Amino acid sequence: MINIVLYRPEMPSNAGNVIRLSVNVGARLHFIGPMGFFMDSQKLRRAGLDYREIANVTVHVNFAQFLEKEQPQRLIAATSRGKIPPTSFAFQDGDYVIFGREKEGLSDEVYACVSEERRLRIPMVPQSRCLNLSNSVAVVAYEAWRQLGFKGAAFERPEGI
Repeated sequence: MINIVLYRPEMPSNAGNVIRLSVNVGARLHFIGPMGFFMDSQKLRRAGLDYREIANVTVHVNFAQFLEKEQPQRLIAATSRGKIPPTSFAFQDGDYVIFGREKEGLSDEVYACVSEERRLRIPMVPQSRCLNLSNSVAVVAYEAWRQLGFKGAAFERPEGI
């Protein structure tokens, strides 16, 4: 599966939703700091429910530390500066898809590391500005997972649920 990367997230409720999403699609999740909240934030716990305990989350102090520790072979940006819809991009197992801050997006430092061929843009009608961060992550994560054959998915509902 892919790695979901949130660059300097600001809103704990979005981060909590992405924690839940990452568990449900089997993705590793990375937070790059500095962040606009603490990992023990009440809003993060509320949005993430009990998924935080089972999520595969790594917190990186900054973008440089993320690059040094993870050494991503393919870093892909989901951005309003992109031109490629996620459905036209060929995802690979192990890709790192980075999403920008809720208000500011990605920095020039990040864009310097992501070629234009790896900048995705979610299609929207012309009058729209943007989707909520956690919704954007869901659109891209599920498209990547679909392309990878829903590896690890359970299509039958477990007993008792």
